[in-house]
Amino acid sequence: MAEAEAVKQQEKAEEAKVEASPASEKPKKAARPKRKASKKVGTAIVVKSKRKRSIARGVGKPGSGIIRINGANVMTLKPEEHRQTILRPVYFNDITKGIAYGLDININVKGGGISGQAQASGSVIAKLISSFAGSDTVRKEYMRYDRNLLIDDARRVEPKKFLGPKARARNQTSYR
Repeated sequence: MAEAEAVKQQEKAEEAKVEASPASEKPKKAARPKRKASKKVGTAIVVKSKRKRSIARGVGKPGSGIIRINGANVMTLKPEEHRQTILRPVYFNDITKGIAYGLDININVKGGGISGQAQASGSVIAKLISSFAGSDTVRKEYMRYDRNLLIDDARRVEPKKFLGPKARARNQTSYR
């Protein structure tokens, strides 16, 4: 009888070892692949950009050089200053001009004001041109000229808190 109990205890000890070993050896997490700024869909590339409260999503595909923002041709947009902000990545140099004239770009922009929308649209165009360039030279030139053309600005408006008119301002106190 003592031998049977010893065998049972030995079997329980072996089962405990088998159950404990997988728990103590945690499987290693697989490294996430680095997230790309653009996504290829066939021959088209989809890109997004944010500026202030504006969000712009653009699709670029080989074509005749037409740029549309919310369905309207970019050359018909007013005021002139915002059109120049949008087209700044196109007229940056001769290489970018040549790449842009071979692309059809459709951009959907929503949110924010007209200035933020123009800057977000320009950023989408710059990202599309740099991804269609095929080499890293255009991207490096954009980064040296203006980093915000390729990298979204992470700053956002701070939300309003209670006990005051704005995020940080407080009501003036009066003692009489």
